[in-house]
Amino acid sequence: MTSELVTPENLISEFCALWVDADVAKIVDFFTEDAVYHNIPMEPVSGKEAIKAFIEGFILAFGGIDFQIKRQVGSGDVVMNERVDVFTINGAEVALPVMGVFEVRDGKISAWRDYFDMAPITAAAGQG
Repeated sequence: MTSELVTPENLISEFCALWVDADVAKIVDFFTEDAVYHNIPMEPVSGKEAIKAFIEGFILAFGGIDFQIKRQVGSGDVVMNERVDVFTINGAEVALPVMGVFEVRDGKISAWRDYFDMAPITAAAGQG
């Protein structure tokens, strides 16, 4: 690790890049113990252990995810990014447009909200 200051924007860029390798331990290490992860179409997941279980289930089902950040802005401890999350469901590649909002506290993610349309996921899963 370098001695340069890790900004909230750099932290979120690093976090998003980790998902392609699907290393749950590294991903979960970015969260505070009391973090809240909310995929807006679904119920929020609260606490680091619950977030770990959710991420493990997602990665088990779909493998790694390529978070392709298109734009990212930060203001203080809040970082927002517009991205396309690319993953596979039932052998079909899904490119899901996502708007993410991250809140950072003491160098960790304390809140993460993703806004997206569930339709591409349910269609690829054969539910739509």
